[in-house]
Amino acid sequence: MGFEGKKREEKEEGVRMANDFFWSYTDEPHASRRRQILSQYPQIKQLFGPDPFAFLKISGVVFLQLWTATFLHDATWLKILIVAYFFGSFLNHNLFLAIHELSHNLAFSTPVYNRWLGIFANLPVGVPMSVTFQKYHLEHHRFQGVDGIDMDIPSHAEAHVVKNVLAKSIWVILQLFFYAFRPLFLKPKPPGVWEFINFTIQLSLDGAMVYFWGWKSLAYLILSTFVGGGMHPMAGHFISEHYVFKPEQETYSYYGPLNLMTWSVGYHNEHHDFPRIPGSKLYKVKEIAPEYYKNLDAYKSWSQVIYMYIMDRSVGPFSRMKRKLSTKANKSE
Repeated sequence: MGFEGKKREEKEEGVRMANDFFWSYTDEPHASRRRQILSQYPQIKQLFGPDPFAFLKISGVVFLQLWTATFLHDATWLKILIVAYFFGSFLNHNLFLAIHELSHNLAFSTPVYNRWLGIFANLPVGVPMSVTFQKYHLEHHRFQGVDGIDMDIPSHAEAHVVKNVLAKSIWVILQLFFYAFRPLFLKPKPPGVWEFINFTIQLSLDGAMVYFWGWKSLAYLILSTFVGGGMHPMAGHFISEHYVFKPEQETYSYYGPLNLMTWSVGYHNEHHDFPRIPGSKLYKVKEIAPEYYKNLDAYKSWSQVIYMYIMDRSVGPFSRMKRKLSTKANKSE
């Protein structure tokens, strides 16, 4: 694999942050690894298909979070903030990753049912995002790292501003905003009927929450989303998945306990290799074909990833792999 950019310059006090992305002149690694694994272990195809328990798992979290919001309608703001960080953030981040699961149609065989369930899972998040997320996320799989298409990669403006420990700390706290608004500025897509449905249902729920239980209940939901996507252990997956800490590798898995609460999104190499396998079965890919993953760097702590990202002066928003659009379509779905 060839690289250019990412030239680290030495200063007297240490290494300076890079001024360009990693650039690759090969296709992303997952399609070729998928072909190799399937040729050797065709039984992996038996793992493809929806998770039959997805609807029940999502429903339980949605109702628990909405009940918690109503329970806190007259709580103090300090109590709301504490509950949001130590409890609600885990639930809303779980739902965000449920929406990720549904974007791959991994709850039902019929795509439209997954879309409706995604809109339902969106309710405690507080802001409509499930339909728009799917549009951009599937491009992230089909065109991983492709300049101008993969909106998972930070913009040049972000990368040029976020240059030190303080800026990176603020960026991590606000990373959910960057993640949500980046594609709307860099590659806006015209909204369709489904975005309108998502928007209408979400605002109706938000309005009902305020009307019947007051602003504090809605604020709890919004805070749970905000703090859960910032300086929070579960939000470490945003960085761990594709931020390059080792130049030879562009996707990293996490094999820690938080996979139990995040639809196993930590199995990220496995997920990109086989996006048609639900999170509940991704661990089986590693068990069936261990030789393809044992030599890849992986993490055991998302909190440690956040700490490394902030404190390592050579790592920042530029620490991502980019490539030009290949003439060959990358079909990951």
